[in-house]
Order: sequence, then structure tokens, then C-alpha cells
Amino acid sequence: MDFGIKGKRALVCASSKGLGLGCARALAGEGVDLVMNARGTDALEASAAAIRDEFGVNVTTVACDGTSPEGQNKLIEAAQGVDILVNNAGGPPPGMWTDWERDDFIKALDANMLTPIALIKALVPDMMDRGWGRVVNITSQSVKAPIAILGLSNSARAGLTGYVAGTSRQVAGSGVTINNLLPGIHATDRAIALDTGVATQNDISLEEARDRRFATIPAGRYGTIDEFGAACAFLCSQYAGFIVGQNLLLDGGGINATM
Repeated sequence: MDFGIKGKRALVCASSKGLGLGCARALAGEGVDLVMNARGTDALEASAAAIRDEFGVNVTTVACDGTSPEGQNKLIEAAQGVDILVNNAGGPPPGMWTDWERDDFIKALDANMLTPIALIKALVPDMMDRGWGRVVNITSQSVKAPIAILGLSNSARAGLTGYVAGTSRQVAGSGVTINNLLPGIHATDRAIALDTGVATQNDISLEEARDRRFATIPAGRYGTIDEFGAACAFLCSQYAGFIVGQNLLLDGGGINATM
């Protein structure tokens, strides 16, 4: 299926690896030119070079911390005129509710709520003027079913979800859609970090910790970044113009809910 976005241009945040890289690769496979961002220069440049070689699209790299004012300014300057925005950031560390102080919540909000909002505000008006645009925010399955040890993520991502619920309906009439992708556990560094924590806490091997989590997922495995990227590319496609303010869960059936 031709997604009808060849020649478009996208900013994909935190895209040197993991889910962000999966999204960048899927969009490049549809002929979309990219602005890729990450904090680490080496991994970012390696991923960008691989995408250029494999897909033949133009890739601009911006190595910066997108949660800082300076980093946001760099991203916004590099992304002027983009048709697609994919917001993504690593999740806050796990812990107990008694562990977190105000500064911890501010960091979580900056990364997982306020930075995506800042990029939406900066880039969506131009999309509206041109009559076409796509915004996809990578949030978390915890938006639908909170995860106790990820309280910082639960809070910040739920805030972004509420913002999108209202804003998406205000911009849809101008041809711009805003939707959220809610990942469950995928085979990324984040999964390794979470499984390592479980292994340490329970004095078991990493493999056993992973097998225990597999057993809680009806699909019996973790998702792949390619599967996730394909879902992102569809939400950015010409066929997704009637999908507004939705939260698409990609969790292998892990959350047991009717809707």
C-alpha cells in the first residue's frame, strides 16, 4: 500500500535507537525526508547514515537535549516546514511513590509533556496554513492502565494525553491530525533496563525476568521496533485523515480491557 507521503518531511525525536528509530525507518521507507534527533552524536549519526544508505532519503541530524530551551530552539529551527512531527522521549526512571520529589516530577513533565507541547505549538500552525499535517506522540500503555512503579511516567504522559484530546479537535479542520501511540513492552533498551531491575530485585537472571514478563503478554513476546514504526507510518499516511485524538495501544494484548 502506498501511504501517499513520499516527499514529505518529518521531525522524529529521540530517533537514534528504539521506538523512535523504528518510526524513522518506517517513514523513510515511505520516501519521507527526515530530521532526526537524539542526545548522543555517535549513535545518531550512525543511524542516520544507515537510513540514507538503505532508503535514499535526505536526513538532517540535530544532536541536542530536546527538553532544554536551547535544544528545543535547535529542533524547531531545523524542522521548519515539516509535514510530520513524531514526539518521543525516554521514560522517567521507575520507583516508589515515596521516592519522588517536586524536581523529579518537573523533569518528567519537561521530557514527556511540556517538550512535546512546545514542538506542537511551534510546528503545527505552519501545517495548518498548508492544510495538511500529522503529529504522532509516543506515550505509553500506562496511559490506559497505570503502572505503579512508573508513577512519573503515568503522570506526565497522562497530562500530554489530556492536552492532545482537546487540541487535536481544534486543528483537525485544517487537515492536521494529532494522535498517540501507546507502546507496551518492545525489544528496546528500555525493556532491558526494566527487566534488569526486576532481575536484581528478585535475585533472578535477566532471562528469567524476561520470561516472566513474556508470560503476562498474550502474544508471548515483546513487540519489535519495525512493527511499531509501521503503525506510526500509517497514522502519518494519507489514509489517517479521519483519525483524530486517538490512543492506539500496541501491547500484544497485555492490557485486558474491552475498549
